[in-house]
Amino acid sequence: MLKPGSTIGILGGGQLGRMLALAAAELGYRCHIFAPEADTPASEVAAVTTRADYGDAAALKAFAAAVDVVTLEWENVDREAVRQLAAHVPVHPGAHSLEVAQDRMAEKQFVEWLGGRTATWAQVDNREALDAAIAKVGLPAILKTRRFGYDGKGQARLMTAADADAAWEAIGGQPAILEGFVNFAHEFSVILCRGQDGSIVDWPVPVNLHKGGILATSTLPPPALVRAQAAEAVQLARTVAEKLGHVGVLTCEFFACKDGPRFNEMAPRVHNSGHWTIEGSATSQFENHVRAVVGLPLRPTTLMSARIEMTNLIGDDVADWPRLMADPTAHVHLYGKAEARPGRKMGHVTRLGK
Repeated sequence: MLKPGSTIGILGGGQLGRMLALAAAELGYRCHIFAPEADTPASEVAAVTTRADYGDAAALKAFAAAVDVVTLEWENVDREAVRQLAAHVPVHPGAHSLEVAQDRMAEKQFVEWLGGRTATWAQVDNREALDAAIAKVGLPAILKTRRFGYDGKGQARLMTAADADAAWEAIGGQPAILEGFVNFAHEFSVILCRGQDGSIVDWPVPVNLHKGGILATSTLPPPALVRAQAAEAVQLARTVAEKLGHVGVLTCEFFACKDGPRFNEMAPRVHNSGHWTIEGSATSQFENHVRAVVGLPLRPTTLMSARIEMTNLIGDDVADWPRLMADPTAHVHLYGKAEARPGRKMGHVTRLGK
């Protein structure tokens, strides 16, 4: 167990790192950000920032010497960087969680091995394999890169076989999977946190609404169908965390279908669909993640309101800040990003109660 005053290293400097650093500060811990970008949102609230590429071995070694433990705010960090750091300092979550979550094919194979159900899918390593995948999976379908895809990036929709060339070009001809459409009623997520001692807490599941591949809202309580399927989804997510030996927050996204929940994808980190936990839960996802990383006991996840809604501020939505700041029902979180661009998450707003 690391005592307050210790330094937590965070790989990545975005808004998730920012909220982790804020939660850590409340518990008395310092944060050191490692990120290749300049002027990151997390750097504004952290004690120290190292700006370097994830492949910079010398910078990684110096970073490891300056911190007491390392965590991450996103999963697309070079696994080799994590391995280098782990040789000098504890890293939570570890390389195994990243190896599975970074590769959509490995992720689906892992979940299916555990007994979970996914969309029908096929491996696509080249243009010729895409034709075979179409024959196996059927259309319509979505072509997704195996690595480095999030918020709708690295994806192309195929409605007919004539779309194959354009879809393959759209993802840059990278190794991919073809995923059949899922007939679902709702999307929802399971957010849990696993401690170093193996203890697990999970939060009540929100129903999620996406627009253009980007999360728009997360709302509780979810519809009846989601409530009926939540226990099965939570159990699968807990099994995933245990088999990975995961430490920290793990998020698994699901489709609510007529025949039960279908696993969509996982993120080995704090998640956008859990931002409501800052005001809506007795303990936020960020605080429990920090607690897991430093070895503290995890705290309860009791709801603080019967109804909760989190809305993302995307692009120019942030221009409405004067009205939002004046709204007594709105808990406004702005991420400190200077430029609002289409599809860019600029902040979020959480409302409790009716």
